[in-house]
Formats: sequence, C-alpha cells, structure tokens
Amino acid sequence: MPFLGQDWRSPGWRWVKTEDGWKRCEPFSPALEDGNNQLNDISHTVIITGDDENEEVYSTEDCEFAAKKRKKDHFRNNTDSQCFYREKWIYVHKESTRERHGYCTLGEAFNRLDFSSAIQDIRRFNYVVKLLQLIAKSQLTSLSGAAQKNYFNILDKIVQKVMEDQYNPRLIKDLLQDLSSTLCILIRGVGKSVLVGNINIWICRLETILLWQQQLKNLQMNKQVNNGLTLSDLPLHMLNNILYRFSDGWDIITLGQVTPTLYMLSEDRQLWKKLCQYHFAEKQFCRHLIPSEKGHIDWKLMYFALQKCYPIKEQYGDTLHFCRHCSILFWKDTGHPCTASDPNTCLMPVSPQHFIDLFKF
Repeated sequence: MPFLGQDWRSPGWRWVKTEDGWKRCEPFSPALEDGNNQLNDISHTVIITGDDENEEVYSTEDCEFAAKKRKKDHFRNNTDSQCFYREKWIYVHKESTRERHGYCTLGEAFNRLDFSSAIQDIRRFNYVVKLLQLIAKSQLTSLSGAAQKNYFNILDKIVQKVMEDQYNPRLIKDLLQDLSSTLCILIRGVGKSVLVGNINIWICRLETILLWQQQLKNLQMNKQVNNGLTLSDLPLHMLNNILYRFSDGWDIITLGQVTPTLYMLSEDRQLWKKLCQYHFAEKQFCRHLIPSEKGHIDWKLMYFALQKCYPIKEQYGDTLHFCRHCSILFWKDTGHPCTASDPNTCLMPVSPQHFIDLFKF
C-alpha cells in the first residue's frame, strides 16, 4: 500500500528509517552535512588507546553509536547552524481537513521562508526588519526552539550587515530596543513559563542584544572620499525632487543635516504638508492642527504628532506574496507550484502585519 502524505494529491514526504522509528526527512543544514561526512569517516575506523599491553579496540558498532551521539550533540549545540528548506514557500492552513492534518504556525513559516537570503537584498531588508520587530513586540512567546534559533541567527546577520555596510542603523536600533524591552518584561515581570526554552538561554540572548546595542551606539560612519559629483553639485530643483521622494520624516531630517542647502530645503512647509497628506487622511490631520508662531500650520510638528496617533503607510521594495488560489505564502522571484490558469490574478502582497495575522488562531 503506498504511503500518503499530508495531501493525498502529492507524492508524500520523504521518510527515513531510524532506530526510533520512521522519521520525516525535511530540513537540512550544510554545517550538519559536513559534520556527518566527518563522523562517517570516524565510524569506519578502529580506535586504539593506551600502550601495547593495555590497548583497547572499539568495534565498528561502538564507533557508529558514538558517531550518532556526536551528530545529535552537534545539531543541538551548534547555534550557528540554521535549518532551512529546499522549498522557499509554505502552505498556509489553519485547520485540519481530509487532505491535510494539523495547521501552520508562525514558527514553521519563519523556518520555511528564506529570510537569511532576503536580508542581503536591499529591496527586502526593511521588510524583514519590520517583520522581526513585530514578532519581538507580540509573537516572541509563540516561536518554537528552531524558530528562535533562526530568529536570532538572522538578527545577528542583520547587525553584522549594518556594522559593515552602515545601512539604516536607526531601523535596527529600534528593533533591538523593542526586543530588549519585551524580553525584560517576559523574564522579570511575567516569568519564565511563557518563554519556550531554558530561562538561562534567554538571559544570554538578552546580554547579546545589549552588546549589539552598544556596538551600534559606538558605530562611526566612514567618511567616503569621492572626487566625482556630490549632492552639493546638483541644482536646487534636483535636490528638492530627491527630498520629495522620501516617505519617512526622519530620512528627510537626516538628509537635511548634510549641508546647509539641504537643511533649508528640508524645512520647506510644502514638503511636510505633502508628507502629511500622503500618510494621513484629511479628517485625521484636521483634528491635530498645530499653528506656528507666525500663524501658519506647522506641518513638520503635525507629522510627528500624527505619527503617534495613527499608523503611517508602509513602503517596501519587495514583499512576500500570498496566492489566494493555492493558499501558499512565498517570495515572488522564487515562485511556487500554482495550478491556477492565470497565477498573476491570484497574487496578493503581504505586509509584515498581515504576515503576523495569517498565523493568529
């Protein structure tokens, strides 16, 4: 009788027979695979210890047992190794059906989707950081042990990338601040029972987060030496067009600190008015009118006041997509096995908050 997997229409999972029974062969780790090759070499050797009189010869079975134990310890203790999957998509199902048993969790989705490669893509970097920030605020207790390992491995790669490239450190500082605040509340205020794993591991992770914060605090921006064209050489209308392309008020303020000319352009009332109109509805900013000393509306102060009361529009170069026909979550460039006649009509971009909401039960 053929084995049927979770979906009777699929060829089923790949299973491997072990001493403890049949195991589903799903994730794999390059570091573990290299370790397996080394352990396999050890398992076929005969170990001799001591002098000639007191020599002890181990059989091949004993070596195989030791190799299996080392392999298990390597997988558990090597925190740098990250489990990932060949398929870069995941089927989102919230309840059991005749075809599928069980449901999809946030931790499983976090393991299956390739976020490690996504942070290397500048289009997806802000998207992944925002997603990690939302998980840190509200979903940290729902992550499994493997998902926790992947979460902090990806976070470590993000911090190292920022330290090397000096790209958007403010975004990472906000993420680490939210994460450390959440961990302090869960460890001290709520207790260890809500966190999956040993409490000492979480304390070590909190210390690592504090170390990352200190490294980012001491980060010095390298002054680039460029003999070519600079921002100061551009005409005013081009500089003004650049400022109007920004959708974040902090980016405008940061750019305004470069030169006196950019500071003058960044204080333009019309610029901040357009920014308020882009992010907020007319009824929202009409309730929070802030006049300046000259009697005009201070749109810059209004923007930051409204930001505390209402969410701003989020812009990302690339996001995860959800196929309504297949109920599959995936990165668009990796694709997924879609059976729809016109797959493009079934795709829906998924915001970071929407990603969290997909796995709430």
